[in-house]
Amino acid sequence: MHFLLVNDDGIHAIGLKALSAAALEKGHTVTVCAPQSQQSAASHHLTLATPLLVREVPWEGAKAYAIAGTPADCARLGMLLAEQPIDFVFSGINNGENAGTAVYYSGTVAAAREARMCNKKSMAVSIEAGADEASLAHLARMAVSIAERAAGQEMPRLCLLNLNAPGIPHDQWKPLRTAPLSDAFFLDSYEKRVNPRGHAYFWLEEGLKIEPHRPGTDMALLAQGHTVLTMLGPNRDDNGWIFDHLQDMAG
Repeated sequence: MHFLLVNDDGIHAIGLKALSAAALEKGHTVTVCAPQSQQSAASHHLTLATPLLVREVPWEGAKAYAIAGTPADCARLGMLLAEQPIDFVFSGINNGENAGTAVYYSGTVAAAREARMCNKKSMAVSIEAGADEASLAHLARMAVSIAERAAGQEMPRLCLLNLNAPGIPHDQWKPLRTAPLSDAFFLDSYEKRVNPRGHAYFWLEEGLKIEPHRPGTDMALLAQGHTVLTMLGPNRDDNGWIFDHLQDMAG
């Protein structure tokens, strides 16, 4: 298979390199197309009025490009830059979970969604902050295995996979589960300050306050130590496709 790898953490992110290593280890072809700088919370922004500068970067075993653009730009442009047709698109591994309502802000998820809109099967992959490199490698191998299974199945139009893992060592992870998105929303506000010239400005509060998560949702299971696989897309919160085609992987 030919995998396109994108992300929102930038071309030098260790999670991107972990995914590349796992795919190459299994004998797959890899093309990497990632932002030249950090683009977290960029959501589904596309660059419309300025040119996208492209720089090829050294990458062991693959062609890789740094893009002066957004994660969604990288997904779209990566398919043009690839020397062979793309079979599957990975976005990640993101440093920080992308579950619950965070998926609507996430550049990681948006890049996978853009690929799916271009009719390529895709998966966003994320892990809670603080994970060690062994856990990143383990999650990368899990993601590649799921993609290999998903590639042979007809995935619902505009629907993509979203895989999240806890930040604890991987030998402490609980079994992979499928789950709907948590609908709990963020409660953090803004702190008002005044600069020396008397002008008001605002900082988003630290701490990510959020409503309680419903039991059985992705965020609730992630907090319990499970890896969690969710189907994202229009009217697709029941994860029926996963149950039909990938449930045995989730135990």
